[in-house]
Amino acid sequence: MEWDDEAVVLSVRRHGENAGIAGLLTRGHGRHAGLVHGASSKANRGVLQPGNQVRAAWRGRLAEQLGTLRLELVHAHAGGVLDDPARLAALSSACALAELALPEHQSHPASYAALTALLHALAADSWPSVYVHWELALLRDIGFGLDLTACAVTGETADLGFVSPRTGRAVSRVAAGPWKERLLPLPRFLVEGGEGDAAAILDGLALAGYFLDRHVLAAHHAAMPAARLRLVDRLRN
Repeated sequence: MEWDDEAVVLSVRRHGENAGIAGLLTRGHGRHAGLVHGASSKANRGVLQPGNQVRAAWRGRLAEQLGTLRLELVHAHAGGVLDDPARLAALSSACALAELALPEHQSHPASYAALTALLHALAADSWPSVYVHWELALLRDIGFGLDLTACAVTGETADLGFVSPRTGRAVSRVAAGPWKERLLPLPRFLVEGGEGDAAAILDGLALAGYFLDRHVLAAHHAAMPAARLRLVDRLRN
């Protein structure tokens, strides 16, 4: 069995003396791993960096087997952020969350599109807002999307300021009333579009992080990836 697809490198771990096992998110074949011969060679080291976009050719006897990969570099996103700790943390966090949240061998084109959009957006000043949208897109793609279109209490679409931690639905400021301390802040840029300021980005990360912890990390008995924690620290300071 074999296939050829676009992919993003999510992770690489050493296997033996010269080989490596690459974890990929592909456009049409979902999350997939494969053995890369000569992974430690000078040519492959530049390709096998998390966040890089590649052309991947996979081959194996059975679809369930590890199989082997041949990779061709398409866009070296990793190299573009090495000198920026915050952008590097965002790239590493996105790759770690995708590998943790998405099941193997199941197509998730929406997550692939959102991840590649984020990787390209890292070159722009708006990348923090795009990153928050990426995490919410990941939640939506695995079945835990938030409903930020109308107030869960009144049905109104104006003045939405909070999200219920129980239902993941928006709540207006008026309807929140005395219960607002129990709700999660909803940054305006997630409802109205545009970019968020520093405080709004942190609120967005807290919002997405709550539901990632509840629906993804808890299911895998996993902790929040270290890169994601570094990203929050970088944006907070």
